[in-house]
Amino acid sequence: MISKFLSKLKSILLKSSVSPETPLKKEKKATKSAKTSKTKTKTAKSKKNIETLTSLPGVGAKSAKALYEAGFKTTKAVIAADEKDLLAVSGVGVNLVKKLKKLK
Repeated sequence: MISKFLSKLKSILLKSSVSPETPLKKEKKATKSAKTSKTKTKTAKSKKNIETLTSLPGVGAKSAKALYEAGFKTTKAVIAADEKDLLAVSGVGVNLVKKLKKLK
């Protein structure tokens, strides 16, 4: 009786090792790839917006990234922003704010 049980258990274990990917694993992989593609799209969009911000006079890559992360997603948003709000962003100084205010 124990030998039957062991042989049955052995056959079950061998069957599961033949099929390593269960439907649940496949579903998780599909979900991960969908999330990854969404993240890539968001990353590409943010990079494009940051590059657009560098077109402003005096705005380099670091200050553009800081402005973007502070919520200034477009050049219009930066130009229309209050001086106090711009100065609150790390990496943005008085001289840069003066250059940006000349654009108004």
